Amino acid sequence: MTTWSPADIVGPDGEDWRVPAAELEARQRRLGAMLAEAGLPGALIQHPVDLYYYAGGRQDGSLFVPAKGAGGSEEAGGDGPVAFVRRSLKRAVWEAGGDDSPHVVTAFPRLSTLAQTLGEMGVTASPGLQFGEAPGSFTARFASALASLGEAGDVTATVHRQREIKSAWELEQMETGAAVQFRMFEAVQAIGGEGVSELDMVAAAEAVSRSEGFGGSVQMRRYPLQCDRGVIVAGRAGGIPSFFDSAVGGTGPHPLGGMGSGFTRVKRGEPVLVDLVHAHRGYMVDATRMFAVGGLNEVWQTRLDDMMLVKEEVVDVLDQGLNCSDAWQAGLALATELGYADHLMGAAPDQSRFLGHSIGLQLDESPVVAAGFDRPLPVGGTMAIEPKVVYGEGTVGTEDTWVRDEDGMRPLTADGGLPWLMEWDA
Repeated sequence: MTTWSPADIVGPDGEDWRVPAAELEARQRRLGAMLAEAGLPGALIQHPVDLYYYAGGRQDGSLFVPAKGAGGSEEAGGDGPVAFVRRSLKRAVWEAGGDDSPHVVTAFPRLSTLAQTLGEMGVTASPGLQFGEAPGSFTARFASALASLGEAGDVTATVHRQREIKSAWELEQMETGAAVQFRMFEAVQAIGGEGVSELDMVAAAEAVSRSEGFGGSVQMRRYPLQCDRGVIVAGRAGGIPSFFDSAVGGTGPHPLGGMGSGFTRVKRGEPVLVDLVHAHRGYMVDATRMFAVGGLNEVWQTRLDDMMLVKEEVVDVLDQGLNCSDAWQAGLALATELGYADHLMGAAPDQSRFLGHSIGLQLDESPVVAAGFDRPLPVGGTMAIEPKVVYGEGTVGTEDTWVRDEDGMRPLTADGGLPWLMEWDA
């Protein structure tokens, strides 16, 4: 039997969908510098999303990245970053760029000899672990195995801070995803209408997304790591809360999938909120638009118009480079002034306390437009801004994904390209 070949792994029309080796090298070098600034001797990257970010793929293994100048680094005479891979070693080499890989790729040693292996590479202190993101039992095993090198620090915050700022290549992926997402909304408009179920509309959007390469899962940072990336809620279903920390709950199809779309059908005059996520090569964009059969009545339209005002307030604060907590306070104050204190981002008591979340390889990245985030969205940061109001009869709101660049806040998703309210014929 002939073994598999990297030539068997292709994107659409034979495209190479790997992360460019130069991109991986830049990320690893930046992480090394940030680790040194944080006083950490190195990092052992093990979370699947971060393995993709730094090593180009999510094979079963760990990527050692030394701090700049620390033991194991090129500056100290070492090999620099090294990926230890259990499975699949051959695929990991290809995903890292093959001969152009910026890091060494080798077989994973026995866990009991990992500390010795690192010591032979010149490492003199235990690399930090992702205690804030990987399961406790998992990190505990590695901390114990590395104990002869000292106590392992926590590199979670350092990794998260680096990933907040998107490169030009990352923004290209998100912009491509936004074009696909635009077509997902068009698919909902084409199939939807009176009597159509939420799940049937989600299926139409999913078909577009899948055909363009969506990998099938939405990566989350916060436990329990579960999210329905196609949330379409019609009428009263939009007023039903769920376990998920978001404005919109929804019935879901059954209690284990108790959020998002279910079997509720569209009725004339009721608001239908369509909140869609698409991921292109792992990079997500998030947007929301409203739909209705025959339009919305004056009350619902006013609520939607007011949420657009709140959105503009939040964007304006972030555009000035002020703190995300300031944007939260400004948005909350305006929503309260407009009469939505008990309905903003959920109906009391089931309200979420944010108006925007950073987004990239994970849906819930940092910083967040919420209390406590006393720092600005950095230049290069990407954020979904999503003020919504929820009532027993349904929900309305807005959402687009934005990037803060050198000129201020710029929408990555449809913004004015899609109407905030899209109508189906009565």
